[in-house]
Amino acid sequence: MASLSERIMEEAVALPEATPICAGALLHLGNRAAVDQALARLTRSRRLFRICRGVYMRTFQTRFGLRGPEIEKAIPALSALWGETIVPAGGSAANVLGLSTQIPIRSVYLTSGATRRLHFGSVEVFLRHAPRWQLVAPYRPAGRLVRALTFLHRHEIEDALRTVVPRLSAADRFELSAVRAVLPTWLAGPISTALASG
Repeated sequence: MASLSERIMEEAVALPEATPICAGALLHLGNRAAVDQALARLTRSRRLFRICRGVYMRTFQTRFGLRGPEIEKAIPALSALWGETIVPAGGSAANVLGLSTQIPIRSVYLTSGATRRLHFGSVEVFLRHAPRWQLVAPYRPAGRLVRALTFLHRHEIEDALRTVVPRLSAADRFELSAVRAVLPTWLAGPISTALASG
C-alpha cells in the first residue's frame, strides 16, 4: 500500500499547476497530524513548496532543476482560495502601461486580506493590505491605471493620464469614470479632467 506521502503526491500531480494544497482537503487520506507530517516531509524533499502557513503547491522538475508554479497562475488561485482581491501593485501596473521604465525589484501585490509573505522556493512575493479604493476594477485596464497612478509622483499624474486615457476603450473609460466616486480627491480630480478633455 502506498504511503500517505505518495497518496498526497498522487492527488497533487492530478491537479492543475498552482492549485493550492491544504491539509484540510486531504483528511480523507489520514488524520490531521499524519497529513501535516506528510506535508512537512514532502516539503523537505522539495516535492512541494510551502507557500505560506497551511498552503502548499506542487513543484515541477525541469532540465534546469525544480521550479515552483508560475506566480501569475498561483496568485489567482490563492485569491480564490482566500476570497480576497489580489492585484499587482502600482509599480508593476506603471511598467505594464509604459508609464515607468523601472522594473520592480521584488514582487509586490495588493490584497484586500492580511499583509503576508509568500514563498515560491527562492522567490518571495509580498502581499500588502491595501485600502478598497486601490483595489478597484481588479484585472481590468481602469484598475491597472488607478494603481499605476498611485505609484507615480503627483506632478506626473496629468501627463500619464494624457498618455493612457486616449488608448482606453469606451467601456474602460466608462469604468474609470465609475470608480472615481471611491478615489481620493487628488486622484479623482485629474481623472475627471482627463476624461472630459479626452
